[in-house]
Amino acid sequence: MNSQILSKRLAQVAAFVPKYARLADIGSDHAYLPIYLVANKSINYAVAGEIAQGPLKAASKQIKRYGYTNEIIPRLADGLMAIQPEDRIDTVVIAGMGGILTTTILTKGKEEGRLTKEQRLILQPNNHEQSVRHWLATQHYKIYEEQIVEEHGKFYEIIVAYYKTDCHYTKKEIYFGPVLIQQKNLAFKKKWQKELQTKQKVLSNLQNARTAQKSKIEEVQQQIAWIKEVLK
Repeated sequence: MNSQILSKRLAQVAAFVPKYARLADIGSDHAYLPIYLVANKSINYAVAGEIAQGPLKAASKQIKRYGYTNEIIPRLADGLMAIQPEDRIDTVVIAGMGGILTTTILTKGKEEGRLTKEQRLILQPNNHEQSVRHWLATQHYKIYEEQIVEEHGKFYEIIVAYYKTDCHYTKKEIYFGPVLIQQKNLAFKKKWQKELQTKQKVLSNLQNARTAQKSKIEEVQQQIAWIKEVLK
């Protein structure tokens, strides 16, 4: 099986999954990611977690179609409750969800004992990336790798993190990504050039509004200054 089964963003997620990982793919979307990884002999065990019967049936159908019922376990569960101790999961993927939902899943998973300090997190939020990084920072996770890809005019950020007690990030690193801000690839620059235009419009609207809060204006001005600085 080739990478055509995967979108560009999921192909990048797959690239971050370690060889022979025991994977939990939360919100698996037809189980395409674990199917691809098993087919290419990158992993031989995965749990495909889904919260609703419809997506679970779709995932189960694809798993049977490719003949991987022994390697990939479809499981109906809310978030990280899909993980059982006997799975010995060492890598957790949450891809294609909103950033706020991603942090909610992680928080509940930690409270329920399904998220352990030994697990690698590979996160691809569709929005609110800063919220995800803020969660990681406050929960003592270090961001080791990041990548940003453009697909069909949208930008997707992938964040790879491990638990590490002594890591600290500035507000600017949380905003842009501590690794992305160093790499500044083409997709990064395109995203933030577009975002700069949006922020400038927001600032103009705030300055023209009678009820705009001074703190909000200052916040947007700070973001604009940061964006201009990283785009230099």
